[in-house]
Amino acid sequence: MKKLSDIRRFQLYVWLVPAFLLLKLLTDTLNGADDFLVLRGVNVAWLTIYLSVVNYYLLECTLPQFSWKKPVAGIFWVLLYLGIYSFGFYGWRTLGATLHIFTSLGPAVPTGKRIGALTGLGIGSACFFAIVRHIFNHIKLKQTAQQLLIERQQAELNFLKSQTNPHFLFNTLNNIYSLARDKSDLAPESILRLSKMLRYMLYETSGPYIAVEQDLKIIEDYIALEELRYDDSLRINFNHDLEDRKQSLPPLLLMPLVENAFKHGVSESREHPFIDIHLSIKNRRLFFIVKNSTGDEASYPDVRENIGLSNLRRQLELQYTDYQLEVKQEAFVFTAILKINLDTHVQDKVHHHRR
Repeated sequence: MKKLSDIRRFQLYVWLVPAFLLLKLLTDTLNGADDFLVLRGVNVAWLTIYLSVVNYYLLECTLPQFSWKKPVAGIFWVLLYLGIYSFGFYGWRTLGATLHIFTSLGPAVPTGKRIGALTGLGIGSACFFAIVRHIFNHIKLKQTAQQLLIERQQAELNFLKSQTNPHFLFNTLNNIYSLARDKSDLAPESILRLSKMLRYMLYETSGPYIAVEQDLKIIEDYIALEELRYDDSLRINFNHDLEDRKQSLPPLLLMPLVENAFKHGVSESREHPFIDIHLSIKNRRLFFIVKNSTGDEASYPDVRENIGLSNLRRQLELQYTDYQLEVKQEAFVFTAILKINLDTHVQDKVHHHRR
């Protein structure tokens, strides 16, 4: 972590130093000092080298160790840097002139006035470096906090998926167990369908997206697997209207609503059990409605959600910014309506922000 921080600090000064140099040249030009532009550029570069080193040690080494609990040490450092920005800076200028790197331009100026001007320049550079450094660190801090939030939400999303999948498999295995216990001839077919679903869940659902047609196929297999448990009295209607069967969708996002219709719906219905499922995706707007019979006669204003619906609601909250999940219980009928603006997927915004 410290190494990463050092790299970011280096990146800051890589462009901060030339930025200050150009700012000083621009200031001199605006003040009418446009003569000897090349010599003036060399002079400013020579002075910037000194100020950059001093400001680096001030901002990165001295200030982080500064403490108001040690006033004597604080006074010492203040006086030291005042000397560095005044007499030390003047000495650096003199050294450049001695080495014929720095060229005196314009009329001669008394030493005291020269030191005063250099002191002002030095302190001004420290303020410039400090302000830019503060803004840079603030931006990096916000980016780091955002990245940590994204990673935490992704971990939670993965956890929710890990809960949903075993829950879904557990119910399916129970169905197969019932068929095997009754020595039904349908047991081999149900095992074959389950193997297809396992292959899909193991190898196709690891990424953030899947083609909607693949999710439709797994829903159809699940419905066929559930139908094996019921006689001809169960009526199932599953239809869809899709603009593009290849468009992307988070894998198994719709499955909890279908599973809920069987597990907590028709399995408790005594007469005329039914499930109506309709999926529509147009203009990147998803509309999914699942209506099923139940064993509850009375209607309730508040529906108590099971783990599948609760996990789905949290997944939607983590994955989309524009969605609506509505569930309602009426007389012997349970209805779940899901609406999603697929263009508001959070993962898409994260990738766009990174680019």
